[in-house]
Amino acid sequence: MTFLYISEILISLALLWKGSDWLVERAVRIADWMGVSQLVIGLTIVAFGTSAPEFAVTVGAALSGQANISISNVIGSNIYNLGFIMGSVAMIRAVGADRKLIFRDGSILIICSLSLLLFLFDLHLSRIEGFILFIGLLVYNYFLIHRKEKVEIKTEKSDNIVMDWLMLILGLILVILGGTLLRMGAVGVARKIGISDWVIGVTLIAGGTSAPEFATSLMASYRGHHGISAGNLIGSCIFNIMGVLGVAGLLRPMSVSQDARSNTLMMFGILVISLIFFRTGWKMSRAEGVILVILSIIFWIIIL
Repeated sequence: MTFLYISEILISLALLWKGSDWLVERAVRIADWMGVSQLVIGLTIVAFGTSAPEFAVTVGAALSGQANISISNVIGSNIYNLGFIMGSVAMIRAVGADRKLIFRDGSILIICSLSLLLFLFDLHLSRIEGFILFIGLLVYNYFLIHRKEKVEIKTEKSDNIVMDWLMLILGLILVILGGTLLRMGAVGVARKIGISDWVIGVTLIAGGTSAPEFATSLMASYRGHHGISAGNLIGSCIFNIMGVLGVAGLLRPMSVSQDARSNTLMMFGILVISLIFFRTGWKMSRAEGVILVILSIIFWIIIL
């Protein structure tokens, strides 16, 4: 039985990786066809695409009554995105940022993170709170798209927009299937060795569902597309809280472990540190990346 769970995890990671790869590649082409800026691409379409695994796992867990896995997956993914992934990418190549990303989008992420901390203070996420989060995402994205910022770069021009849409949908299907298998396999293995649902979600599942963000931001940074690299991680975190938890809360009210309070505080703390690092010189240096990775490892040790 344990072999079956491990097989599910391995297959799910392959599906998540390939599905997200197709989803992101086609989403960027479609965004370029629509005339959207590099930063907005990173904050919206790319961020939503790479957050599809979190969406699949979190909503699936919520519908299955696994509230601890549902919410801890989002909190763990955000810690992973802002700490380990952001730090690892910066360690390989310094990541640049502009004023809009730090002051506009960073402020939005701070507000929604504080809102989540407030909502989870009673260890319960209600439908009303889920509705508030989801409406916040709609307003934020309407503002981004409505601004129609100037396009700084051009990606490979789409020669078949219909095929791009079909491949995007296929990628999304693979991601959802992969997310379901990952949740089933990870929960099965962890319960065999006596690990709680909260720890399962905030570590193992969070790391697995954040794999697409890691690959996308690393490649974007390597190619010098800092708007996509940093915007993807900030946008994913915003989408995880307001979109993923918003929908999950709307579908089913959830009660969680008391670990939610301390872990959400950790998430908020690493967010503030990341934004401070970006503000110093308008980039995250290799040394600052090392600090973030070390902080992430310390947080995982504390959680475990």
